Amino acid sequence: MRFGVVVFPGTWSDRDCEHALGAVLGQPVRFVWHQERDLSDLDCVILPGGFSYGDYLRPGAIARFSPVVDAVREFAERGGLVMGICNGFQILCEAGLLPGVLIRNQDLQFHCEWVHLRVERTDTAFTNAARPGQVLRVPISHGEGNYFADPETLARIEANGQVLVRYCLPDGTVAPEANPNGSVNNIAGVMNERGNVFGLMPHPERCCEPVLGGVDGAVLFESLIRAGVGVR
Repeated sequence: MRFGVVVFPGTWSDRDCEHALGAVLGQPVRFVWHQERDLSDLDCVILPGGFSYGDYLRPGAIARFSPVVDAVREFAERGGLVMGICNGFQILCEAGLLPGVLIRNQDLQFHCEWVHLRVERTDTAFTNAARPGQVLRVPISHGEGNYFADPETLARIEANGQVLVRYCLPDGTVAPEANPNGSVNNIAGVMNERGNVFGLMPHPERCCEPVLGGVDGAVLFESLIRAGVGVR
């Protein structure tokens, strides 16, 4: 499985993703500069967290115009797997590759803490290594992670099963007190209708080794690796 990690000016979780995929999980991985247009050597593209272009205007609003985002769109249209983490999720929403939008946290505070996520589906390229209903412990680090969608869009993505992870209590109960940012329906991550583009606010790359306090993030990357077996 050949991974590419996109780097925008202001990206800072790129090294974490590269380390998790390469050093920890043993996959071929390279950095993709924001001006690149050729992704033909890759099976999966990761848009990592950070502050692309300083988050000016709003997170992801400028990055969506980078040449590489056009390439990512074409890559996804050909069936390539795409994952956006934190700022990467924001970019995918701004670019129209995922439904909804990420706005300021409900309490207007930056949150850097561990949260629990309930896996809603295990039949996707991004969650096939998880158990049904499994609860993952993953850290967050964001100020604009409040997922919002209008009622019509929300009803559609819920009906289609596009919500893959929700903020929950340690026992898997989805409750308001488990929601760190005010996201509608406790949504922490969604995928597109086709099932090959996924975005989430928590940082799985930061919990793939015991030394970092947890390994649950590896479940999502291992799912991608399983999905990519036999791709080429």
